[in-house]
Amino acid sequence: MAEAGSGGGWLKRLAAGLKRSSSKLGEGIAGIFTKRKLDAATLGELEELLIASDLGPATAKSLTQKIAKDRFEKDIAENEIREALATEIAAILAPVAKPLVPNPGNRPHVVLVVGVNGSGKTTTIGKLSKLLRGEGRKVMLVAGDTFRAAAVEQLRIWGERTGSPVVTGAPNADAAGLAFGALEQARRDGIDVLLIDTAGRLHNKADLMAELQKMIRVLRKIEPTAPHDVLLVLDAGIGQNALQQIEAFKEMVSVTGLVLTKLDGTARGGVLVALAERFKLPVHAIGVGETADDLRPFSADAFARALLGLET
Repeated sequence: MAEAGSGGGWLKRLAAGLKRSSSKLGEGIAGIFTKRKLDAATLGELEELLIASDLGPATAKSLTQKIAKDRFEKDIAENEIREALATEIAAILAPVAKPLVPNPGNRPHVVLVVGVNGSGKTTTIGKLSKLLRGEGRKVMLVAGDTFRAAAVEQLRIWGERTGSPVVTGAPNADAAGLAFGALEQARRDGIDVLLIDTAGRLHNKADLMAELQKMIRVLRKIEPTAPHDVLLVLDAGIGQNALQQIEAFKEMVSVTGLVLTKLDGTARGGVLVALAERFKLPVHAIGVGETADDLRPFSADAFARALLGLET
């Protein structure tokens, strides 16, 4: 999934999608830095604002210290603070902004997509298939969440939209067996990327762990290096709870990258900064709306500036 160009359409959608988050930060900064010096009191207020905006205590502290380094006890304008924060946040995000690039040596490149129910996992698979198909790749989808009829139907619809075959099984069928058969078929059909949906019942963690680990074991009977990517899809609206979800899924499988969805529906977009600083996992894509074009490869600079309400 090559990095998208900096087209005005996407940047406008990104800014609009992060409006709730940027308004919270922007209004807070405006309230703190109206004709005031950058003293201990304003720094304390800025740190509290960043924590309240879901950047997390450690990141908030680090950012305020960097902002204060050359500016302490000096007059500072609201826009200068925004620009400085955007620069520092982009520096945190840049190392994790990595597009999903399937290895052409893997035919297919197997991508296991995990996440709790309601995170936007199945929709993300559909949108990823559109992006990959747009690059000329042959994609196959696997409806591995066999417990949710709605998830299976969603994938069928996305398969029709993107011209991608969809492998489905009977309700409550063994997901590992389904994945095994899909990988065999994908090899026969010369598929470039195999996107596998999975169940997301985190409340029953032991069962989910057993199911995911079985799926991986079975895939490796055919292809010892599979899955080549394990993407964890997170709903941005859960804020700091995203950290616990990452920890939970890391216990179950080797998560290789993140996709953050539903940024347009929350003021908690800052959590992405906290995730980047703590886990250092690649962020492959972000979603800021319902349409297929609202999921794009992640750009650190564009995100940081949109988060602070600055022109991108």
